[in-house]
Amino acid sequence: VQLQASGGGLVQAGGSQRLSCAASGFALDYWAIGWFRRAPGKEREGVSCITSSGDRTYYVDSVKGRFTISRDNVKKTVYLQMNRLKPEDTAVYYCAADIDRVCGDYYYGMKYWGKGTLVTVSS
Repeated sequence: VQLQASGGGLVQAGGSQRLSCAASGFALDYWAIGWFRRAPGKEREGVSCITSSGDRTYYVDSVKGRFTISRDNVKKTVYLQMNRLKPEDTAVYYCAADIDRVCGDYYYGMKYWGKGTLVTVSS
């Protein structure tokens, strides 16, 4: 299982950024995908999760109404659309995969992890 997050960069507060999580070497449509982040000096935080079919999504309270997780199983890619970004959203963002049952408690961690992408939100 190989995952790669991309799409990070520098964005001004209030702006938008879309992250992508690409899968290779396995069938993405069997796996729930979660997004996590680690801000400088802070613990890892679960941001969002989407089940394998996309029928259920979960968000941490701090991003509800601003972030949207979605997936395209044909393209083997999961997206995290981030709107109204805040400086406190600055972090390295990671995607991870696990079975659907884990998605409801994704913030405890998932089985397979990809490399992260840095998002920096300037004030």
